[in-house]
This record gives sequence, C-alpha cells and structure tokens, in this order.
Amino acid sequence: MASNPVPPDAGARPSPGMILERLARGATRAARITHTEHLPPRIGRHADWPEQIRPEVIDAIRSAGIERPWAHQARTSEHALRGESVVVATGTASGKSLAYLAPVLSTLLDGSEAPNGRGATALYLAPTKALAADQRRAVRELAAPLGTAVRPAVYDGDTPVEEREWVRQYGNYVLTNPDMLHRGILPAHARWSSFLRALRYVVIDECHSYRGVFGSHVAQVIRRLRRICARYGSEPVFLLASATAAKPAQAATRLTGLPVVEITEDTSPRGELVFALWEPPLTELHGEQGAPVRRTATAETADLLTDLAVQGVRTVAFVRSRRGAELIALIAQERLAEVDRSLPGRVAAYRGGYLPEERRALERALHNGDLLGLAATTALELGVDVSGLDAVVIAGYPGTRASLWQQAGRAGRSGQGALAVLVARDDPLDTYLVHHPEALFDQPVESTVLDPDNPYVLAPHLCAAAAELPLTESDFVLFGPAAGGLMPQLEAANLLRRRARAWHWTRRERAADLTDIRGQGGPPVQIVEAGTGRLLGTVDAAAAHTTVHDGAVHLHQGRTHVVQHLDLADNVALVEEASPPYSTTARDTTAIAVLETDTEIPWGDGRLCFGSVEVTNQVVSFLRRKLITGEILGETKLDLPPRTLRTRAVWWTVTEDQLDAARVNPEQLGGALHAAEHASIGMLPLFATCDRWDIGGVSIPLHPDTLLPTVFVYDGHPGGAGFAERAFHTAAAWLTATRDAIASCECEAGCPSCIQSPKCGNGNDPLHKRGAIRLLGELLRGAPRGT
Repeated sequence: MASNPVPPDAGARPSPGMILERLARGATRAARITHTEHLPPRIGRHADWPEQIRPEVIDAIRSAGIERPWAHQARTSEHALRGESVVVATGTASGKSLAYLAPVLSTLLDGSEAPNGRGATALYLAPTKALAADQRRAVRELAAPLGTAVRPAVYDGDTPVEEREWVRQYGNYVLTNPDMLHRGILPAHARWSSFLRALRYVVIDECHSYRGVFGSHVAQVIRRLRRICARYGSEPVFLLASATAAKPAQAATRLTGLPVVEITEDTSPRGELVFALWEPPLTELHGEQGAPVRRTATAETADLLTDLAVQGVRTVAFVRSRRGAELIALIAQERLAEVDRSLPGRVAAYRGGYLPEERRALERALHNGDLLGLAATTALELGVDVSGLDAVVIAGYPGTRASLWQQAGRAGRSGQGALAVLVARDDPLDTYLVHHPEALFDQPVESTVLDPDNPYVLAPHLCAAAAELPLTESDFVLFGPAAGGLMPQLEAANLLRRRARAWHWTRRERAADLTDIRGQGGPPVQIVEAGTGRLLGTVDAAAAHTTVHDGAVHLHQGRTHVVQHLDLADNVALVEEASPPYSTTARDTTAIAVLETDTEIPWGDGRLCFGSVEVTNQVVSFLRRKLITGEILGETKLDLPPRTLRTRAVWWTVTEDQLDAARVNPEQLGGALHAAEHASIGMLPLFATCDRWDIGGVSIPLHPDTLLPTVFVYDGHPGGAGFAERAFHTAAAWLTATRDAIASCECEAGCPSCIQSPKCGNGNDPLHKRGAIRLLGELLRGAPRGT
C-alpha cells in the first residue's frame, strides 16, 4: 500500500516518473522492476485537408478544437476520396478515427443534397459492441453542426427491435460488428437494399484484431458483403484502421480481398511514456513437483491498482481472463476500504459476458472520471476513448507486441505523459520478456496471421453466400482458390444443390447459423443462478468444459459463484453464490494422430514437419488453488465427454543418434520432450499473433505415426488458424528463444517461469529441464541455414 496516500483528484497530475517512483518505494518493490524504458515525447507535423473535403466538415472539425490535421490524416483522406482502399496503421491516440471520418462525413454531406434517393451511406465495423457505441457518441458530437445530414446509428444485438427498422430506413452511418453483419444484415440484404445500393465506404476499425480463426471468418464475411454490394450496383471503398503492425497493407488485402494502400508514418505528437517491466517476487511456497512459485500477476496487479487509486492516478489494469479482472477488482476494493471508505466504489471490473446495460454504465463512469480504476479484459482494449488516464497496468504479456502497445497507449490519450507497467506472469514467455527487454522495445510488431482459405472457415460461408444469392462459378474468384474444390463436398452433404449453373441453399435452417465466426464452437453457455433463475452472463462454448464445469468457481461483478451443474445438452451452467477460499483450474488429457504431412524439412537426422492432425482432448479433473498464493489445495475428478479436433500442426522428431549426442537417456527422454513442448508453446506468441491458449501441444517418446520421439504444437481451432504454419516458418528463431528461456531461468529443476505449464493435463510430470536444454541444442545444430 502507498505509504503517503494522496487524495484522489487533488492537485496537478504527477509525472509518470514520479508515479513509478512512488510505486517502487521500498527495497523489495524496487527490485521487482527489471527494466524501465523511456519513450521521449514526439513533435507533430500538420498538413492541409484535401480540397474535396466539404468546408462544413472542416468547420465542424475546427469547432471540436482541431485546426489542422496531422499529415497522416490528410494522406489517408486523399486516398479515400480517390476511391482507393487504405489502411492507416499508426500509434494509439494518433487520430485514426478522424482520418477516415473526414472523407466519410464529407461524402455523406454530399449525398444528403442528392435530389433523389437516400444519398450516400457508410458502414462501420468494430470488433466489440463497446467500441461501436463509443464511436457513435464521437460521431454524433463531431457531426452535430451538420444537422441531419449525418445520422449515425448502432445496429447490433443490443439494438431494440423497435429501433431496427428506423436504422435500416434512415441511418446513413451504421455502426455494427462482423457478427451482426454475418447473422443479421447479409441474410436480410433485401431489407437493406437501399442502404447497400448507396454504400460508399466500409470502415473496419482495429483491423489488427481480426487474426486467427476469427480473422479468417471476418475475411469471408467481408467477401460476402462485397458480393451483395455488387448485386445492388455499389463498390464501396474500404477504410481500415490498425494499431502499429508489420505489413499492414498485406494483412488488409488478405482481410478484404482488395488491393490496399498503407499509411504507416505517425505524424501526431506524443507525450512521454515511461514503460516499466515488473517481475513479482518468489514466495516461500512450492508448487507442483516442489517447484518455486512466484507471487501471482493477479495479486501483484491488484496491489498496484490499489496504490495507484490511493494516489489519485486514473488507471486501467488489463487482465487476460474474465475471472482475473473480477478478482483484481475485488481485491483492490477490499484493500481500498481499509484506507478510505469512499474509494472502493471508484474501482470496478469490466469484461465480456456482462449485460449491455452494465457495460454502458461502466464505460460512462470511466469516461467521465467517476471511476479511478478499472480491471478490464481486452473488451476495453480496442479503441474506446478513455481520455485522461494516467497509467496502465498490464497483468501478463497480452500475446502480441501489437496488443501490448495498444493497451499501453490507453494512457496519455490527451497528450500528457503516461506510465505503463507490464507485470510478468509466472510463465516462460513473460519471464523471458522482462529479462530481454530488447524483444519488446527493439523489435517490430508482428504480422497479422489469418487464413481465409481454411476449409472449415470457407465451407459454411459458401453456404451462407448461396442462401443470400445463388452461387455461380464466377464467385469462386471472390471467395478464393479453395472454393471450387469444396462444392462437391457441400453437395454430397446435402448442404447445397446445383440447379442449372448455380448452387442453391435448400434447407429450412438459416445458413448463417452453420458457423460462429468467433470460432467458439457452438452457442454460448448461459450462466444461471440456480435459486432465482436469473441470467448472470454467458461463456463461450469452447471454454465451457474448462471454466464452468461442475465445481468451478465463477466470478461475476465481484460476487463469487460455484457451478452446481453444467448441462451440455441445454447449454446452461447452474451456479450458486458462495465464497470458497480457492479458485479452480481445469486439467485435461490429449492424444494426437498425423493425418497428412504437407511439408517436411531435414534438421540433421531429425525432421521438422507441418501438416494436418487429429487431436482428441478430454477435461478429466480440476485443481483447487488458494487465492492470492496459488497454492494447490486438492484435485477433483470430472466426467466430461472427449472432444475431437482436426487442425494443423508443426512437429519435430529426433533420432537415437541425436539423443546420444544430447546425452538424454531413456529415463530422461519423456521429461525432456515434455519440458521442450511446454516452453515452446509458451514462447510461440513471440513469433505468431497468438495466445498460448490458442495453441496446444503433445510430446511422445515414441509416436506411432512417426516412430520417433516427437513434439507437436497445434492450432486450437478446427482447420487451423495459421499459428502452427507461422511456427514452422520461424522454427529456428522460435526454438532458439525456447532453449534460451529455459537455460536462463534461475530455478534448478524447472518452474512455471520456464517449463511448467498452467494447462498441463499431467500435473507437469515428468519434466527434465537440463535434458530439454541439451535436446533443443542438438536439434538446432541440425537446423538448415536461413531457417
């Protein structure tokens, strides 16, 4: 706790350096900072708006306090007005919204003066409802001087039924999300015909978030949108906004299927950013196999959020999980109550799964300053304007450098200096990063990985497209080279029927319901309070086995519930409010079979391979861990059905000679392979835009398909998500970093910071740290040059 509390909101803002100095008071606190990076302020560079921007729009922008645009905003507008699709990939708070809004508002104003028809329209796509709602507020404020020429309206699952017809008929700037476009707008395109006929621009905000399976689905939804627009005679220009990303034009082209110009030079000013890397200390506790245990990132972040609130520092703590966000807010509220009874109410949690009215209320409170601190999942990461924040605490590396900078950029959005703190979790990647700051601060952000040709993604969208308009061979150019080959399979499955020269959807069911574009594997599971029948929220189907199994602890708005029963048939988890002194973690077992090897490269005597696999997974038990410390209290068996996944994987094999050279004997082999598997999964997010929970792994001393010791790392989504393929192409760098991460860890026999995994189905047994280091070293000696 802060030793000298400062009344919240009192006096001038402290500098970010001063805030960090207060956080680091005391010998034990100061030792937790492994690195501090100072990013100096940057001077902005102005330009003039293109001549085609209407003077009324320029006046409206000036009335909002913006005299002239930054150079990158003007360049973006120029491309848009020339009819060129463009992606602006600049830093957080660099004015990307205005870069696309200026040409959009100008075009809508032109259209409002058309003698006939409804005039021009524009569609805005956001990855989250929160961002769409925030953007509507911003557009309304900016376009207020333009009167009724601009009519922004949100159309998503939260839009009341009575408002939807008005949006279709009169809204000319419709804000929605890819889910609603997929399920609500495209299947009902006839009712949207006048809007689509006049569609001039499609804005895709935070487009770097469309990665993996979700991004692949969105890419096909966009192709369906382009096809329907062509049916009504429109060919909209796509305007994309992204956090700083590698090769943004390439990613945007893959997402839209169109050539896209990129704007990457950030000409906006920036305040000073102080970025600290923070490693929680080792505790006296011991975990699985007697390994040393660090204090959890959850507990450490709760302390930091508490101290910052006491200082009056407006802060968002980004947390990886919904449960983590709830827990951090709860701990901070309890500790703040000991300091000042007025403070607990100024800290809250924010996550997906809340009801719409709860989310809106929290967004308003954060925006107007009623809240001092918020523990949030990435539902708040994407673009929601929370100007005035002083600090961001990031509880665990968010999986990509792009997300790291996106989250860090939430603070200092008014141009003032800001503090960002990355609190390391006790895992290989986080530990590696806090001791290798160059991997964060001296490396470019990642490329966005998505695969629109994934047959598991493409097939249901071909069915949805056929339901919207009968499919012809001419459409295959739009949907990609794999489309034609899937048609016989869809016919054989009685999903499509060919009549004359077109394929038709002939079933009664809605074709759009064949797939969940977020790759969640089915309808969400509803979390219902057993005693009252009240709906508390939802959880994704794919996560239900691990998060709301019988006996699981579930947090909602600071209240703890225990799951009484998970009904998989009805997709309902019945819960009761309780206060157990523990959290729960699911355990599973996994088997894997090789279906097809696409590519195989010799690595010395061993092999590096990429191809298709079938994974069989079953949640078999759960652990109870003591709150705050993470100490294991016990394990309970579960009886859940196995689930089968056909996906893509990278795998490597080693031979007897390589094992001899690495001095790995048969007793050590299983532990060495297992340790290398765990660490490589933990390190892959540094090389592919994924989270360790997006991927899985299996290691086997003698695999029946390869007949050799083998380590597999696979995509956790049907058909693959592109992560394993990225791992295959960066294998030498990826496995070198894996070996280095294990070797540099201070522990003797392995710990969560290097080779233990929080999702291991075998209780992290066996593991052999030294054997893994030697085995990876021998494997890498055979790696081809240039890999």
